[in-house]
Amino acid sequence: MQFQYENSFEVNDKIQEKKVAILPIGAVEAHGPHLPLGTDNFLAERLSEKLAERVNAFVLPTLSYGQVWSLKNFPGSINISNESLINFLFDIGESLYRQGFRIFAMVNGHLGNAVAMKEAARKLYEKYPDFKVLYLFYPGTSSTVAEIRETKSSHSTYFHACEIETSYMLYLAPEFVNMEKAINDVPNIQFSADVTPTPWEEFTQTAVLGDATLATYEKGEKVIKVALENMVKLIEDMKNSL
Repeated sequence: MQFQYENSFEVNDKIQEKKVAILPIGAVEAHGPHLPLGTDNFLAERLSEKLAERVNAFVLPTLSYGQVWSLKNFPGSINISNESLINFLFDIGESLYRQGFRIFAMVNGHLGNAVAMKEAARKLYEKYPDFKVLYLFYPGTSSTVAEIRETKSSHSTYFHACEIETSYMLYLAPEFVNMEKAINDVPNIQFSADVTPTPWEEFTQTAVLGDATLATYEKGEKVIKVALENMVKLIEDMKNSL
């Protein structure tokens, strides 16, 4: 259920019944020629909707801006700081707790948000130890991704606008994908990029990290279903512990 469509006369009873709030978190940033700037928002939103149906939760309005320092110099990218994001997420979480929610699941569509999400969750834990906070980014899917991948990953940790992320979009939000413009661009990412600040324009001009032409609906479906099952289990286990 979409939280923003409720009214204050009726929502309190529903909060007490559901106890679970899901926040889609994305970003506005370059995703090559075939995907829109709001790709991470669409992924987080669609996945959150599927998750809410399975665990009887509210879906909050999407937090549409994220920490995109690495891509902030690309046309269309909008960056906010980790500090701003941490405070924003903490404030949202605190409000949810005071309203009566006891599980707060942040569904992330953008890896760059991960540090801020984890820190916000820690701050919430310190102040409200009985408040269950999850920071979720396609949990438990690494082996499935390895199975469906036809090309070697350009980086051990992150993926972007490539075979994998484009497949997610083809499954979750296909109307925003233009496969006629998909490209194969595998950058050479130096090891130093993992240990020192490195704007992505130093190794890519497209923001595509792989072969997007190999993306398919079926690949996206296989990975997303695993992520969804894992998220459902995490939340249901927490609900049972309340």
